[in-house]
Amino acid sequence: MKTIDLYELRDTLTKDEILICFAGPFSHSIIEELGAAVKHYLEAEQVTKTSLMSVFSIFIEQTQNIKSYAERKAAEGKGNVFSGGIVVIGKDGDRYVVNSGNFVERADIEEAVALIERLKDLDPQGLKALYKEQLRKEQKPGKSAGLGLIDMARKASEPLRFTLKTTEDQRCFFSLKAII
Repeated sequence: MKTIDLYELRDTLTKDEILICFAGPFSHSIIEELGAAVKHYLEAEQVTKTSLMSVFSIFIEQTQNIKSYAERKAAEGKGNVFSGGIVVIGKDGDRYVVNSGNFVERADIEEAVALIERLKDLDPQGLKALYKEQLRKEQKPGKSAGLGLIDMARKASEPLRFTLKTTEDQRCFFSLKAII
């Protein structure tokens, strides 16, 4: 392993106002422990209850999405290629930012991207109506994008943002950003 300048890394994280960063495979226990750390930090910062719950629930949704996708791919025999993800929670002035990213097959991300694009144009009432409509629909087993993305969009103070970085092997790295 290459020597890492931890002082420099810590300095960078501090300057960029990164509260928590985790990269690797997500398990239930890791998500639970990170969630507790996030909640504890926000309580110590005396963040409003609404902001605390929004940051916490978006963090949980993003990490659960990464974990579920990796588990689905492992069941298909494509395990380690999709097992790692990253989540970063930071501040931008007085707002909180929850970022996540993971590798996905290009064909699997189209529905989520289309939904995120659709959500950008909806106001709070439109998001609420779409959320209720989605709740009434019968959920298909293994379905990924949907209710969770709509809920994140409802809690975010700005439209969700995403980036896709393609690779040569029919995968891409999908990053999702929510600002609260």
